Amino acid sequence: MPNYILMLEGEPMYNKELDISKHLAVQAGIAILEIYETDFNIEKKEDNSPLTLADRNANEIIVKGLKDHFSDYAILSEESKDDKSRMENDFCFIVDPLDGTKEFIKRNGQFTVNIALAYTNKVVMGVIYVPVTKELYYASKGQGAYLAVVENGETRSENQRLQVTNKVTDLIMVGSKSHSTEKEAKLIEDNKEKIKETKSAGSSLKGCMVAKGEADIYYRFGYTCEWDTGAMQCIAEEAGGIFKQMDGTDMLYNRQNNLNEKGFYIVNKKENIWV
Repeated sequence: MPNYILMLEGEPMYNKELDISKHLAVQAGIAILEIYETDFNIEKKEDNSPLTLADRNANEIIVKGLKDHFSDYAILSEESKDDKSRMENDFCFIVDPLDGTKEFIKRNGQFTVNIALAYTNKVVMGVIYVPVTKELYYASKGQGAYLAVVENGETRSENQRLQVTNKVTDLIMVGSKSHSTEKEAKLIEDNKEKIKETKSAGSSLKGCMVAKGEADIYYRFGYTCEWDTGAMQCIAEEAGGIFKQMDGTDMLYNRQNNLNEKGFYIVNKKENIWV
């Protein structure tokens, strides 16, 4: 284990990884907003998903910064060519430089920068930055999840500790703005007596809402990828939430196939696991 990972009460503290990731996420967010205010072009990737200059610029900032500081770690990023030799490395950063490109294109502000770190296939650190609102969510394994507000490129000193709710009735359910499914609709119908309200949000904001206590449950039946869930999982779990694949198994990272094919859920309490 690299010598700059400290130990506290038997749990590694990824202080340097967290600090660098927070800084890079904010810098990427600044670059994204520079494009956001312009009449940008939209390209199509091989899977027909959209790509903009903001995706490219944010990716360059994050990947270069991570390589400069952690040359012995692997990196898996949505916008970089996948080097499968990453699987031989115990440490792998999982990056989505612009999560919610569709929301970015719609200019609704609901997009994020996601940086996670996996160690032996489990997420141990997560950072999510929301460029428009300047909210910075972050967590590391065993150390809790927090929310800070960024001013002039720097975080304020007063950070809010995140904690999920303990509700089992009058639940607020959050879902995708762009990816709702029939299975999700059936789940809502089958549990409508427990659900008070449903909300929609873009990108990894949905997981942040559960971690923050603004929502209680989030079910995602459709496909996602490792870079969509890594940072969100760490933050939600460190806030006391439960994150599992739809079959109840753990989500692993730095895999051969980075597609999350089983779906997943984030709930505040085990009583709200409905699959």
